[in-house]
Amino acid sequence: MDTEVTGEEIDALYRKLKTEAEAAGYYLNPDIEMVRELLKGIIINEKRYGYGACPCRLASGVKNKDTDIICPCDYRDPDITDYNACYCSLYVSQEAVEGKVKVGSIPERRPPPGKRQPEPAEMVKASLTSLPLPVWRCKVCGYLCARENPPEICPICKAKKERFERFI
Repeated sequence: MDTEVTGEEIDALYRKLKTEAEAAGYYLNPDIEMVRELLKGIIINEKRYGYGACPCRLASGVKNKDTDIICPCDYRDPDITDYNACYCSLYVSQEAVEGKVKVGSIPERRPPPGKRQPEPAEMVKASLTSLPLPVWRCKVCGYLCARENPPEICPICKAKKERFERFI
């Protein structure tokens, strides 16, 4: 398996993520060298496992077990809200970009294997059971849609189809 990463691959992913982040109101860390190392790790994980797991977490190699840590991970938004950066600091708050706050270490939110809690979304399922179509939920941003199949790309956070789960 070739896990060699070229500068062109890193540059292409950087441009893609920066464009998507800016369009959705997110910010990449202004430390370009650190960002490039993180992107290299995401690309290596993509080549190794077939999905871009967060380079700062240990992926299992089983996509269904790791969907919560595929970049952008499920923990990005609460981490940015609480700590001004996601766990690996690829994404940061506007205040961090502007230098108004300093980003420090971010505690791990991901529960250990076997300890995952039911998501808060479970509480609203009952109110949606009368819909004639299945409801799909984006595991990254929580976007809900009622349709036969999940969208190819989330219209809110741009997560891919596989990041959706059948909600109802």
